[in-house]
Amino acid sequence: MDITCRTPILVLSGNSHPELTKLICQRLDVPIANCSVLHNTSRETQVEIKQTVRARDVYIVQTGTKNVNDDIMELLILAYACKTSCARSIVGVIPYLPYCKQSKMRKRGCVVSRLLADMIQKSGFTQLITMDLRYKEIQGFYSFPVDNLRASSYLIQYIRESIPDYRNSVIVSKNANSVKRASSYAERLQLPLAVIHGEEKLAEHDTDDGRTSPPLVDSGTESITSLHVGSRITHIDVHNLPVLIPKEKPPLHVVGDVGGKIAIVVDDLIDEVESYVSVAELLHDCGAYKVFVVATHGLLSKDAPQLIQDSYIDEVSLLYFFY
Repeated sequence: MDITCRTPILVLSGNSHPELTKLICQRLDVPIANCSVLHNTSRETQVEIKQTVRARDVYIVQTGTKNVNDDIMELLILAYACKTSCARSIVGVIPYLPYCKQSKMRKRGCVVSRLLADMIQKSGFTQLITMDLRYKEIQGFYSFPVDNLRASSYLIQYIRESIPDYRNSVIVSKNANSVKRASSYAERLQLPLAVIHGEEKLAEHDTDDGRTSPPLVDSGTESITSLHVGSRITHIDVHNLPVLIPKEKPPLHVVGDVGGKIAIVVDDLIDEVESYVSVAELLHDCGAYKVFVVATHGLLSKDAPQLIQDSYIDEVSLLYFFY
């Protein structure tokens, strides 16, 4: 008989959210494993696990907060310490996976989410449990299982039970990227859908950096280039390449009817709230008499609470808030 199969699990906690670890352990009726995660004077992370993890199933609870880089290093070092101590399996419980917003190529940037995935895999994890990934494609960056739990059921229940007269509501997508999520909420609540289109001002990451500009032509070279396609010859004047038209988005406007209704803006993460404040003002100007914001994760960077307090947003509801 394999005695290790009856060995209880070990739950380790980083410094990002110890309260969450306590709640998990209380629900599972298991103690929190004895370990220390410290930062020395040079800000290096030091981990000491004070009990054996050999042949044990280890769960490491850690999430992304405002000290995101410290959180990541604690997570990686905890996993590597368990790996080198012969843990049987190492499962990361990461409600908010850091850098999930940087999972697409942005001009001359890089896909940081893929880099983080490589680091997590090298550290020794065998599985991840997370919640409401911004892009489901992130799961493909990992060679082991990634369980992406859904929070929509809890948020839909909250809308039904806590928003008075929710039948007179409209689900609002803050931008085109969130339409699929908002549409799912609208269908399950049997409510109409509205979409915010356009932008208040040109975002910094959309400014022209010359990446798509026509190539420069050396004045000493010929201006006519010949392209041989089968038996045809096409002449192109490289000095007269067509001018690229810059991307211009219209000003913010609402696609859909929100007049005399409660506007419920749904999203996965609320970090900087300036865009939500602008959307709430627009919805108010279009006739919405209340504006609710409902999201899974809440980071609320900078002076977000004060901005929300001074805006047309009546209430912000978060399933999971970290600081």
